[in-house]
Amino acid sequence: MVLKINFVDFPFDFNREQNFFLELLKTKYEVELSDSPEILFYGNYGQEYLKYNCLKVFYSSENVRPDFRFCDFSFSFDYDSNPKNFRLPLFVLHAKLEELTQNKDLNQVKSNKNRFCNFVYSNPKATERNHFFELLNAYKKVDSPGQVFNNMPNIFAGKRYDYKTKIEFLNHYKFTLAFENESYPGYTTEKILHPMQVNSIPIYFGNPRIEEDFNTASFINVHDFATFQEAIDFIIKVDNDDELYKEILRQPYFIHNKVPYQFSREYYLSLMEHILGQRKKIKPVSITFKGRYRIMREKLRLKVKTLKRK
Repeated sequence: MVLKINFVDFPFDFNREQNFFLELLKTKYEVELSDSPEILFYGNYGQEYLKYNCLKVFYSSENVRPDFRFCDFSFSFDYDSNPKNFRLPLFVLHAKLEELTQNKDLNQVKSNKNRFCNFVYSNPKATERNHFFELLNAYKKVDSPGQVFNNMPNIFAGKRYDYKTKIEFLNHYKFTLAFENESYPGYTTEKILHPMQVNSIPIYFGNPRIEEDFNTASFINVHDFATFQEAIDFIIKVDNDDELYKEILRQPYFIHNKVPYQFSREYYLSLMEHILGQRKKIKPVSITFKGRYRIMREKLRLKVKTLKRK
């Protein structure tokens, strides 16, 4: 039996025909992309989802809460007791996490790191991240090839964000400033993952429960310090102590050097099977009386908002 699905309201770089959800479902089901889906996956970058009357699964790559007035299930950053929400931090989608468990040649890693620290960001509104950059940059120049605090040629100049270009850039640095856009429990993105992929020690700030995702001995967790200045002092110490630097590099990124089951493809496939098992047992919220009424009101609200802008 063919499973009909669709994707709407995702970021511009989302590939409708090749993505985490589609590839996961294909391992177990015959899947067809359809404009008349049984299941709709939608993000937080539009309102196309309002046009569909089927079971809906919300996903956000941003620090946004699911709204169960409009969705039946969700994948988000949240640690949530709601049985309809499942935690899927963004870093899970960005790499084969098993690659982070490979042995490190510390001498080879160290020989590649001929630069101090980098800062690659395009969002200027993260005040804590900006402040930390200024503090660390006062000690030693932090290379910034992005749009924020740019102090060298922009590695993305004339093109859209390119993952490979960023990874190649990070490979030369002892440290990477890996600050999330904001600090919120569970909000862990690719920002900590990318430097780990090239063994550049992340200087991390964001998810205050980051120890539930990664081994905090393998990076510098700013949440472990009372002040930013204390964190800066420790970074300076590591920068000037090769043995301490190697000791951090030596640490596995995951506890016991094993990818936690809750980040495995097997785990997320089991969640998908659970959702699919529910599609004939529950009435999608979008076709209930209350759901149709909410959708109608939301469409009206958005229409009024658009007219006011004009």
